[in-house]
Amino acid sequence: MTKNAGMTKDADTKNADAENPSALDNFKPLLLDVALPLGSYYLFKDAFGMSTFAALAWSSVVPAARTVWGLVRERRTNGLAGLILVVNVVSLLLSFVSGDPRLMLAKDSAVSSTVALGILVSVVLGRPMMTAGMKPFLVKGDAAKEAAWERLVSGAAANSAVFLRKERTFSVVWGVALFAECVARVVGAYTIPVDTMVWLGGAVMAGVLVVTFVISGALAAGPMEHILADEVEAQEAADGTARTAGAVQTARTAQAAGTVQTTGAAQAAGSAQAAGTGVAVAA
Repeated sequence: MTKNAGMTKDADTKNADAENPSALDNFKPLLLDVALPLGSYYLFKDAFGMSTFAALAWSSVVPAARTVWGLVRERRTNGLAGLILVVNVVSLLLSFVSGDPRLMLAKDSAVSSTVALGILVSVVLGRPMMTAGMKPFLVKGDAAKEAAWERLVSGAAANSAVFLRKERTFSVVWGVALFAECVARVVGAYTIPVDTMVWLGGAVMAGVLVVTFVISGALAAGPMEHILADEVEAQEAADGTARTAGAVQTARTAQAAGTVQTTGAAQAAGSAQAAGTGVAVAA
């Protein structure tokens, strides 16, 4: 009995961990699919002295493995790992491109356009890619928020439709912004003096990122955070109501049981008294 109870407890603990992932679990896709490939690229290139081509090739191993693993083992596409893999492949191909300085400036925008198109396609497919980067900052490893998130994205909550629309909006804003940045850099590469565009390209990218953070936060992330908090409060209120109803029902059951017991005792006493009276009359 004790062994079975222990096994049941372990199973419940594993199920709870699966339903309520930690902060590290929420950040894991970003760490494995984005941070690790980027970090390994600079490590191979700068620390180990590899060529750009070799560094890109070796840094593609993890996203390639993650993409194949998702397809074979989990029967699903790992969008984030797949996107990083495609970006690396595009970068590998671009490493063979050479020509005048304006072409070299313009080719850098190919990476941004690849990311932008990947994000927009993920929205069309119903799996907004930027959610992986946003969710950890909204959930923050909180079990109640994690459960509320799952209810909202599954359609089980009252505000699910609004929440899902905001989730798509977040990715659309980033996809459109990165694509616009790509177009601006291509236009600038062929219309602005090369010396100016060399530093202006980086400034444009930084400016686009800052503005996109602000806009996506105002249009999507901020409202989603409020909806998430409201769902947590609603669930806590529902749980409190259920506990109160359960306590009332328990009290009523106990009261009914006590009433039956009292009635039975009274009947028993009456029977005993009647029996005693009968004996006295007989005597």
